[in-house]
Amino acid sequence: MHRVVVLALDGVIPFELGIPARIFGLARGAARERLYEVVTCTVDGGPVRTDADFSVSVDHGAEALATADTVVLPATHRLGPISREGRLPEPLAEAIGRIRPGARLVSICTAAYVLAAAGLLDGRPATTHWSSTEAFQKLFPEVKVNPDVLFVDDGDVLTSAGVAAGIDLCLHIVRRDHGSEVANHVARRCVVPPWRDGGQAQFIERPIPEQPTAATAATRTWALERLNRPLSLAELAAHARMSRRTFTRRFRDEVGLSPGQWLTLQRLELARRLLETSDLPVDDVAEQAGFGTAASLRQHLQATVGVSPMAYRRTFRPSADQPVSRGAGARG
Repeated sequence: MHRVVVLALDGVIPFELGIPARIFGLARGAARERLYEVVTCTVDGGPVRTDADFSVSVDHGAEALATADTVVLPATHRLGPISREGRLPEPLAEAIGRIRPGARLVSICTAAYVLAAAGLLDGRPATTHWSSTEAFQKLFPEVKVNPDVLFVDDGDVLTSAGVAAGIDLCLHIVRRDHGSEVANHVARRCVVPPWRDGGQAQFIERPIPEQPTAATAATRTWALERLNRPLSLAELAAHARMSRRTFTRRFRDEVGLSPGQWLTLQRLELARRLLETSDLPVDDVAEQAGFGTAASLRQHLQATVGVSPMAYRRTFRPSADQPVSRGAGARG
């Protein structure tokens, strides 16, 4: 039986801590036999505080890591010197050192910091929660950070984005180990999709920069009120009372994007809001957001967040013919 050892660190997030036991614990073979053994340990074998109002006691210390075929590190909000300086505290470094060569390493959300600080992600592709990717990349420049995906499979090292992406990654591992039929059964038992389209780009918040004193701010406000119609560079520059060249230079200095790139981004944000909050047909969403046609909206949304307009809407706005049942819970 494949042994999965989960290392719970101080400040562990309970949701992420429970994912490996739930996903791997439900995996069954053709004869209904368990395919994974899941054990949980801490660095010293003692209880650890969670980021909620309770602590967790475990039955194993770091010695369990030496027996693991797969090691899973759930997220913690108490990274301390790991997130500030990129170094592991000595007890944690010793614990990580117990992991035998060849063991598969898995991180959920911000636990990627632990693998990176141990030097285990150098030169490798990886991801973490979208809100941490920029700081993560600065702290660990040798890691090839992909901020847009739900998870990264680099063979013996796998990393995921935040929270529910840990479920996606663990289901992927089950699928990789034992095939889609086993993984789909686990997903059905957990009442989650066996595979989610797109990446975490569809969940990233991209607020409009607030620069009220910037030279192009008034023109940006003006443009936001007219996203439903074509807006040329000449029109934007004329509104700002600048030449096209001057306007383009100042716009890029203030926003970090060209006027055309910025307009496309704002149109996508408007389209996403309409898909989330309205029942408008996709054709109407495309028209109101200034894309003109559903095909154009589909092309831009697919390129940016990796899903079609209808798939995006299903993610964020359940349809009327899929009511949420209030009277029955999922089977445990």
